[in-house]
Amino acid sequence: MNSLPKIIIDTDPGQDDAAAILMAFGLDNLNIIQLQALTCVAGNVPLPLTQKNARIICDWANRQDMSVYQGADRPLLKPLFTAENVHGKNGLDGVVLHEPKTPLQSQHAAVFLAETLSQAADHSISICPIGPLTNIALALRLNPECVSGIKEIVIMGGTFFETGNVTPLADFNFFVDPIAAQIVLQSGVPIRIVPLDVTHKACLSEKRINALRALPNQNGKRLADILQSYERFDIQQFGLDGGPLHDPCAIACAVYPQWFTQKEVYVEINTHSGIAEAACSVDWHGKSGKKPNVSWCYQIDDEAFFEQFTQAIAALP
Repeated sequence: MNSLPKIIIDTDPGQDDAAAILMAFGLDNLNIIQLQALTCVAGNVPLPLTQKNARIICDWANRQDMSVYQGADRPLLKPLFTAENVHGKNGLDGVVLHEPKTPLQSQHAAVFLAETLSQAADHSISICPIGPLTNIALALRLNPECVSGIKEIVIMGGTFFETGNVTPLADFNFFVDPIAAQIVLQSGVPIRIVPLDVTHKACLSEKRINALRALPNQNGKRLADILQSYERFDIQQFGLDGGPLHDPCAIACAVYPQWFTQKEVYVEINTHSGIAEAACSVDWHGKSGKKPNVSWCYQIDDEAFFEQFTQAIAALP
């Protein structure tokens, strides 16, 4: 029996999504995980671009066999909010793009998730949502029984100790669809949240980008170009030493949770509009008396993370 962790990535590529997906393909090549599928959602850019970008990334990894599904083209209730100002008009600034060869599956991503998880062995598949949580919420609504197949959901989203990157209190992924985020957090499934609190501690120094660029493969240089373009935004906004690698942290946490200092807490998402929309209420000291529903990450061993990240990218074409 193959005991490698099985992972589905729900994504809205996005430059750091590209880094996360390529990392996952590298870990798959190294026989550390089994990457099962990519499900795409509207987020950083609209859905026609996120699904196309996901398929392009599969081509880069020479993994045209990977199943790619497109799902929600908008949040559950509010208009779509995108981030072309960060990721560029097509979502993957910094490199020349091609027409993807990897096919797009006909099934809706939420239907695929609901069916696949309900038919899977109990607690056997980890879901890594690194975009808005619309597809995951829809799958849970379509077939609540599908929770049986979920080992855990490892979410890149939210913030508590850090300021938000869209509003003073909210990160992009939760802000795009706070209602979906709240549905997922109330699902009863084991959840880890990898928030800005952690990702702002996993920054791309010049040395780390140069290590990628020095790899003797195409994807090291390609990813260095993408991340060099991407990192400017967060450096300017937050005054960090380098751009944070948000989304790859979620992949790392699903595979190497020991690299992350975590605390079991109760978390709610504010679903009302206003300055606090999509803010995380994190019951850090247990004042509410409510049972914890999240393992909240707040520290990372960034040296171990970047070492494995670089090794994973080195395992690509």
